[in-house]
Amino acid sequence: MKIRACLLSITVIQLLTLHVAAQENRVTPDHIYYNNIRSVKFSPASDPLALPIIQLGSGEKLQLSFDDMDNDTKNYYFTFVLCNADWTPAPVNTFDYLQGFSENRIQDYRFSSVALQRYTHYSVMVPNNNSYPKKAGNYLLKVYLDSDTTQLAFTRRMLVVDNRAGVSGFIQQPVSPKLFRTSQKVNFSVSTGGLNVNNPFDQIKVYILQNYRWDNAISGIKPMFLKGTDIVYNTEVDCVFPAGKEWRWVDLRSFRLQTERVDHSDYRRTGTDVYVKPDLDRSNTIYQYIKDINGRFQLATLDNYDPNFEGDYATVHFTYPAREPYAGYDLYIFGELTSYECNEGNKMTYNPERQVYEGSLLLKQGFYNYIYGLVDRTIPNATFDTEYTEGNWWETENNYTILIYYRPLGGRSDELVATTTLNSMLNRK
Repeated sequence: MKIRACLLSITVIQLLTLHVAAQENRVTPDHIYYNNIRSVKFSPASDPLALPIIQLGSGEKLQLSFDDMDNDTKNYYFTFVLCNADWTPAPVNTFDYLQGFSENRIQDYRFSSVALQRYTHYSVMVPNNNSYPKKAGNYLLKVYLDSDTTQLAFTRRMLVVDNRAGVSGFIQQPVSPKLFRTSQKVNFSVSTGGLNVNNPFDQIKVYILQNYRWDNAISGIKPMFLKGTDIVYNTEVDCVFPAGKEWRWVDLRSFRLQTERVDHSDYRRTGTDVYVKPDLDRSNTIYQYIKDINGRFQLATLDNYDPNFEGDYATVHFTYPAREPYAGYDLYIFGELTSYECNEGNKMTYNPERQVYEGSLLLKQGFYNYIYGLVDRTIPNATFDTEYTEGNWWETENNYTILIYYRPLGGRSDELVATTTLNSMLNRK
């Protein structure tokens, strides 16, 4: 009895420890906590526009890079936290999902040169030999100062997939007359022959991302019917996204040349101000195909400089003409350049004298996609909406990434077991 009581006490202590650790690890994904951190990129080294995803045990690498505008040297560390499909921390001990050290220092840094704006560029390839994941699933990358996780600099999402299931699908127009011309519907099925699925309604979870965005991801999808080991999802009301329009763009690869979308630039001894041509309301304009990068940005220069440590920064000014402000709404500029967030840093301010919304961002040389959208300030946690600023057209080119998660019987975390990306033009039915 004493041994049994002792074992019970140990189990309770372990569960309490995991619960406390999970509470401490509850942080916002894809968020920058320090204002001195800029130009965070986390993606496959060969494709800076792709989703940060690797296959379990494959040796694939992702490149993390960012700039510290304080232009000094700091001790940045990173670690990974295993999360469930909804990005809540999984109650799993670190030793059970990470091989090697739980934290690593970022040692590769370089001071900027040539650029007027001084900064320190940091980069690291992850995962590395010192720390790599042992389980499939969602991982939250945390970067922090001085080996102190309370000094969190920023976070980024990472996906680790163990391909034990299959997923296939296509994009079509919704049947509903209200959505037929403005939305896109994702139809797909999942093959679970390699999994032990007794209850697909509880063991299988699905997330669908539009252009790699998590802010408007669709989840909680229920199967329409089962066909042997295949699960079919194609009910009319599920998996329907507003199609949007092609993303707006500005080419900032050179501050000396006035590219098509740049109105003019002001040059100072200590920096540069770039003024983008006014962005007009597109909600009622006809659809026009423009090849975009679906909301991402890519650091680059036209002067044969290395954009990582020789690329310069400019204060980029955006304007959105409007005869009067949107009553009850806030207007934001939005995209990967704002970490797909709506906050004070990317909120536009209405100028009644000029009848325009105005806003500015500190951006590094590169090519940027962005859109404008509204958030209802009267509703807590209101969603970002582009219906009245950009409009929605069925023909729009979008990427849809389907993520399939599996929870084994008795499992403590959701495992990512299949992914695929469908294009609304290439995979259209």
